[in-house]
Amino acid sequence: MKIRPLIMADLPEIMTIECKACRFPWTVGNIRDSLKCGYLCFGIEISNKLIGYAILSVAAGESHVLNIVIDPDFQGQGYGTHLMRYLLYVAKRHGAGIVFLEVRSSNKKAFHVYHQLGFNEIGIRKNYYPSEKGREDAIVLALELHEEADFYYINHLIIKS
Repeated sequence: MKIRPLIMADLPEIMTIECKACRFPWTVGNIRDSLKCGYLCFGIEISNKLIGYAILSVAAGESHVLNIVIDPDFQGQGYGTHLMRYLLYVAKRHGAGIVFLEVRSSNKKAFHVYHQLGFNEIGIRKNYYPSEKGREDAIVLALELHEEADFYYINHLIIKS
């Protein structure tokens, strides 16, 4: 398993994962713009095959997980958790003291993962996401980063190696 920065040439694989995993996928333009504008974009690979990706913004001491997606064939195996831990490490290294994200109110599995990582619910964004029935609320989560975020990720890598 390897986490690496994404490049524009990854766009077709990213879109394949996005369309396979999401009922309402991001557009090619959304992802292309994310790669171009300076967001921190990472892919997770197994045997040189991209199985997921994440997009993170960091500014003014804050970070926001804009998107994180794992191919459905690889979900439930800890890859999303590993990628999130890496994002926390990167956010901290870029000066963020807090990380925010939104999760669909119906996405109980993701909510559980975020809760296990220490995220706390701080609010609701009404009608934030498109859904089959119109719109769906987003639960807004936040995690304050502390020095142990660096230690935990590095320690996790050493244990996994």
